[in-house]
Amino acid sequence: YVFMQAAVYGVLVYAMIGFEWTAAKFFWYLFFMFFTLLYFTFYGMMSVAITPNHHVASIVAAAFYALWNLFSGYIVPKPRIPVWWRWYYYICPVAWTLYGLVASQFGDIKEALEDGNFPGQTVEQYITDYFDFKHDFLGPVAGIIVAFTVLFAFIFAYSVKTFNFQKR
Repeated sequence: YVFMQAAVYGVLVYAMIGFEWTAAKFFWYLFFMFFTLLYFTFYGMMSVAITPNHHVASIVAAAFYALWNLFSGYIVPKPRIPVWWRWYYYICPVAWTLYGLVASQFGDIKEALEDGNFPGQTVEQYITDYFDFKHDFLGPVAGIIVAFTVLFAFIFAYSVKTFNFQKR
């Protein structure tokens, strides 16, 4: 189900955004969308499994979603995050999704920017300078996204097996 959801959503959104139609970029996009949907699904299942009821799970999940959005590197890019908070950037799964999506789609574009504050700078240089995203690091980023998915799935499976919140 998640694969079909990622495939349909991915094809539609990829076409509407107007990304460059190359096989490598398209499949990187599908890979990151699939594993992002998968780790969010497993995270939701995990939060329900480790809390006593769905009300507590929704509160815990909402708090983490807010933190993940704040530290994803979109609102405040990694180089501008204070050093004492940067550790949370590295354990934020949404930050790695953003890294993978931006680096895979824009990290290898050698064309110069024409407008804005960066005339003559290439898109690749801008992505590296502003976000600190490197196209060459896509392999490890993909591995980290898969690791988050496996971690959330394992914690869910372990929690379902071990925790029992029933009262007698």
